Amino acid sequence: MLKNYSLLKRKEGMSLADFRHWAQEEHPKLAKQIPGLLHYHMSVLLDGQTELPADAVSEMWFESLDTRSAGFATDAGKAAAADAIAHCSSRTHLLTEEKVFS
Repeated sequence: MLKNYSLLKRKEGMSLADFRHWAQEEHPKLAKQIPGLLHYHMSVLLDGQTELPADAVSEMWFESLDTRSAGFATDAGKAAAADAIAHCSSRTHLLTEEKVFS
């Protein structure tokens, strides 16, 4: 299982309330259309944490790195990426492989 964690910082001048609305109400409509996406979570910081390097963490789960690459190569993937670029001053992607230990 590939997990793509993205640390998102809002554009300068954008309020945290506006960013939260975008991240939790608008952007998921695009992101959920990416082919091969298995799970999608978006977590936005609570108020009062403005000095941190990110305002939100996006989690996207795919079967593999190839599945992720193929999904983002589609029109839906390109639209979701463009939307994130339009609302974020920075995006740091952490591509991880999950191992579950019982």
